[in-house]
Amino acid sequence: MTLKVALLGGGSWGTTVASLVARSNPTTLWARSPKTVDEINNHHTNSKYLGDAKLSAKLKASSDLKAIATEADLLIVAVPSHGFRDILQQVAPFLRAWVPVISLTKGLERTTNKRMTEIVAEVLPGHPYGVLSGPNLAAEIMAGQAAATVLAMEDEAVVQELQSVFSNGVFRVYTNHDVIGCELGGVLKNVIAIAVGIGDGLGAGDNTRAALITRGLSEVTRLGVALGGRPETFAGLAGMGDMIATCTSTKSRNRSVGFALGQGKSLQCIIEEMVMVAEGVKSVGAVLELAQRCDVPMPITQFVYNVVVDGGSAKEAFRNIIRVEAGAESEPG
Repeated sequence: MTLKVALLGGGSWGTTVASLVARSNPTTLWARSPKTVDEINNHHTNSKYLGDAKLSAKLKASSDLKAIATEADLLIVAVPSHGFRDILQQVAPFLRAWVPVISLTKGLERTTNKRMTEIVAEVLPGHPYGVLSGPNLAAEIMAGQAAATVLAMEDEAVVQELQSVFSNGVFRVYTNHDVIGCELGGVLKNVIAIAVGIGDGLGAGDNTRAALITRGLSEVTRLGVALGGRPETFAGLAGMGDMIATCTSTKSRNRSVGFALGQGKSLQCIIEEMVMVAEGVKSVGAVLELAQRCDVPMPITQFVYNVVVDGGSAKEAFRNIIRVEAGAESEPG
């Protein structure tokens, strides 16, 4: 069975997923920019985000949100977190009942600290919802390199049906019912990636990087479990897998922000030079607020907050975090 798929968002990851899904399902990508729509339809590229990588010739693009939403059997949302609620409110009058909604966005809503699937439940009540999350760098997937991800939904029948929609060749899709854990894994690792990037920018070694990733995963898991996720989820693709890719790849936006901060650049200058959004910058305040609400110590997240939000010295903050007194490995720090 094929589904008519509507994907909202013309960034790198949204375009990549749309191209994958379009190979076996009629898919239309919505983008605000007429230039992007024209390029996808006529040249099968999205050069702003993916260079000269060729998209599926079956993929269509449109700026007509009403027409796309009205025909959709499956809605995939890949807009940045700050625009997520607004775009759902725009499609709500046109989306048929029970159409599943899958989020690709790895962020939190800054004004409410809510996850994207919580927003889906509020704006589109009654629609099955889920999240696609894992160690998925768009450029590598577009180049045909093997990758794996997790599709998390609570409904067993729906998640099994949609698994085949996203699976394609060497892009392997596993299922999970822990929506909270999978979604939080994708959000929280972005903050840790900034910390790792700062260390790399300051010239820290491989041992330091490994320590930050490992201790970062530990604090991410503590908060994720406190918020309702399952601990084993954070040891899987949506947790450890995504953490490793985001913290070590030169293609990672969040690591790149950290690296530039470590080299002494100002955050404003870094953001102005970026084409794509680094969700960790937007999420760190919300993550720290959630940690404080749950009484979960997160020293690495606090370190990133001190640099990104408070404007502290990256060098001084990094020196402080690596000098934190060590206790038992099961404890924070």
